[in-house]
Amino acid sequence: MESNPRPNLVYIFADQWRRQAVGYEGEDQVITPNIDAFSEEGTVFSNALTVSPLCSPHRASLLTGKYPISTGVFTNCKVGADVMLQPDEICIGDVLADSGYETCYIGKWHLDLPELNVSDNPVSGANGWDAYTPPGPKRHGFQHWYSYGAWDDHLAPHYWGDSPEKIKVQQWSPEHETDKAIEFIEKRNQDSAFALFVSWNPPHSPFDQVPDKYRKVYEGTDIKFRENIEIQDPLLVHTGEHIEGGEERLKENQLNYFAAITGLDEQFGRILETLKEKKLEENTIVVLTSDHGEMMGSHGLMAKHVWYEESIGVPFIIRWPNKIPSVKSDVLLNTVDIMPTILSLMKLTTPDTVEGTDLSDYIIKQSNDGPGHAFITCYPGRKEALEQFQNAGVSNLAYGWRAIRTKEYLYVIHNGYSPEDAQNRLFYKLMEDHYQQRPETILEPEKHPIVSSLEEKLCNWLKEMNDPFLLNQTKKAVEQ
Repeated sequence: MESNPRPNLVYIFADQWRRQAVGYEGEDQVITPNIDAFSEEGTVFSNALTVSPLCSPHRASLLTGKYPISTGVFTNCKVGADVMLQPDEICIGDVLADSGYETCYIGKWHLDLPELNVSDNPVSGANGWDAYTPPGPKRHGFQHWYSYGAWDDHLAPHYWGDSPEKIKVQQWSPEHETDKAIEFIEKRNQDSAFALFVSWNPPHSPFDQVPDKYRKVYEGTDIKFRENIEIQDPLLVHTGEHIEGGEERLKENQLNYFAAITGLDEQFGRILETLKEKKLEENTIVVLTSDHGEMMGSHGLMAKHVWYEESIGVPFIIRWPNKIPSVKSDVLLNTVDIMPTILSLMKLTTPDTVEGTDLSDYIIKQSNDGPGHAFITCYPGRKEALEQFQNAGVSNLAYGWRAIRTKEYLYVIHNGYSPEDAQNRLFYKLMEDHYQQRPETILEPEKHPIVSSLEEKLCNWLKEMNDPFLLNQTKKAVEQ
């Protein structure tokens, strides 16, 4: 074991991996032996939530501890939207680097402005939503860099290091990124503590881009659908796009989705084994989680960005041997809470800019109290929608939906994805309605014994965050 007394950090997160799709949860028929064993060695958060079930907003909040309305990353960093994580934000990587940690980021970043928003022919060769992030403040303290912006080619990925020359690879991206993570662990500076972030893109679509060996794990398995699956063709995305559906197509997608997660399980096991071989596991905090979930046909929907548990619920396990207890916690953990919690565990100062809650005491003391509620947000961000709002002379940030989630309830106010949409209020009793099939439509929240309190908390928070949604919500309520 190395003599450095400060804990190392290995933070691993996948893209579009829902909380239900892991073996220890006992819900989806996914096979994850390494993750299941890991769950017995640390604290499992059964109420871990994403602050916004979309890639870039979650990532910005993860790194800053701030809500999307504060970071300005309200939608994905993509062509047609000038959205990015600003260089002057104080991120966890900045804090770690300033504290003397050797830092490394591997995999999907998706926080920089797509280069096609600036140039028709980027030197880096970046296409679509992709971007090469050069050394400097936009890397937010990560010294070692092997990353890309956003590109969904899992079997033939590419990356950039410290030059705009694209590094092309013929290997399943999580396997390759795990190779690079192990290489960093082995070659790092032995005299300093390190912080490694690994961002896997799968099980994000396209679902069929998964090695056959993981599909074969499920041969002969009768893959069951969740109770709230609605088989239809086409299936819908939250904003109205159509995706090819039908029972056979959905079964194939689900099998591939599970296969990819089984593949991640193998790669995760490799990283854990490396830490053990290098005698690092005792002094390394390891986190395994994701940025948001995947609907996979539940409620007739695919993808994410909706308020259902398959979309907002994420797996979250944190292990630090002999420091963090091996328990299952029902403490509400939101994305914005991750940065202050980890920094506190590492005895590092949390910046004043952070808006989340430090949950480290609840972890160490095995307390199931914690925050009484979590706030979740969604903003319209597609190019066509943004043009609609611009033409109407109103802010898109006043629309979409906002939700407050407790351990027992979910309350959603939906202002719609266009200026003409009507407002809708939905209330779910999660303990009685696990699959969210029986929502109560709320017309007079002030007269409802539970919703009245949730509405007050949500509106107070919106006011505190200067969210224009509050003004629009009031306006629509008056009109109705």
